[in-house]
Amino acid sequence: MTEFISNLDGKYLSIAIVVSRFNEPVCQGLLASCKKALAACGVAESHITIATVPGALEIPMALQKLAQSGRYHAMVALGAVIRGETYHFEVVSNESARAVMDVQLESGIPIANGILTTENDEQALARIEVKGAEAARAAVEMANLLKAVDGLR
Repeated sequence: MTEFISNLDGKYLSIAIVVSRFNEPVCQGLLASCKKALAACGVAESHITIATVPGALEIPMALQKLAQSGRYHAMVALGAVIRGETYHFEVVSNESARAVMDVQLESGIPIANGILTTENDEQALARIEVKGAEAARAAVEMANLLKAVDGLR
């Protein structure tokens, strides 16, 4: 029996982070939490690339271009979509999530989706520390899982 266990050792990994500038205080908090967790996993600061984009709908395009570079073992998408008074919330939430998944599946590079979708600012602020760190750990774990599976060949 082959079993793959969680591996959070990021020592030899290169990680790209794409972060939205919309809802900037929330996104900067997510980024700080993500970087702290990547460091705790052993990812060298010199192996982290950060790209900023205007909003959540621009995140997938940046991820796609970074994936095409072939330089990264995993990527992280960070943003905040906070419900407003119009249907725009649903469009941005659904389409950004779908497009992030599309890039991940098409590129074969794991992407941890840390784009918050919340009802209000308070919910977003309450999730900054946890969700940024969770996204970092998910990226490291999935990069290591894919490397382990590739090692079976």
